[in-house]
Amino acid sequence: MIRVLLVDDQALIRGGFRALLDAEDDIEIVGEAADGAAGAALAARHRPDVALIDIQMPAVDGIEATRRIAADPGLAGVHVVILTNYGLDEYVFDALRAGASGFLVKDIEPADLIAAVRVAARGEALLSPSITRKLISAFVARPPRMPQAPDDLTPREREVVTLVARGLSNDGIAEHMVISPTTAKTHVSRAMRKLGARDRAQLVVHAYETGLVEPGQP
Repeated sequence: MIRVLLVDDQALIRGGFRALLDAEDDIEIVGEAADGAAGAALAARHRPDVALIDIQMPAVDGIEATRRIAADPGLAGVHVVILTNYGLDEYVFDALRAGASGFLVKDIEPADLIAAVRVAARGEALLSPSITRKLISAFVARPPRMPQAPDDLTPREREVVTLVARGLSNDGIAEHMVISPTTAKTHVSRAMRKLGARDRAQLVVHAYETGLVEPGQP
């Protein structure tokens, strides 16, 4: 059973999402909150698999709520998915660095929302296509990167991070590198641990910020 927490200051949004997700046999809503502080507290209490959190709320916003959840070692299994009306805004990078697993626009199709929750529960990065395109465009528009401190990744692990940033699943990485899916998963896990990344979304950010992947590369 996938346990989901809903955090949004709009009761209509919470009600709509609850109705859709509660109708699924493998998804259960464990709590609702109207602001980030209450959402982070409920995450600590219920330890959901997925927390759907609005990025813009009064008082404590989605970024701060995500940061609080990510800072608690006991909540390492909580995958935060940020909800946004616009697809991308100035807060996206901050939310990813804070520990968000990905983003969804609120006008997402019902079937896509359900599928997204299942993807997030598996610990995979979740960025809707419109957000991914704009995210890459934002990297293109940024000033040249400052030199990055060296990491402890092996050449094999850097290759894996590059493939994650290009959107490959563990199976896709395994096929590309001619290794088993289990070995691919092990490489991804080790890279996440060395970089202090909560999930694959943060590996994507690392790959772009350090130049492992350049926007426009095939």
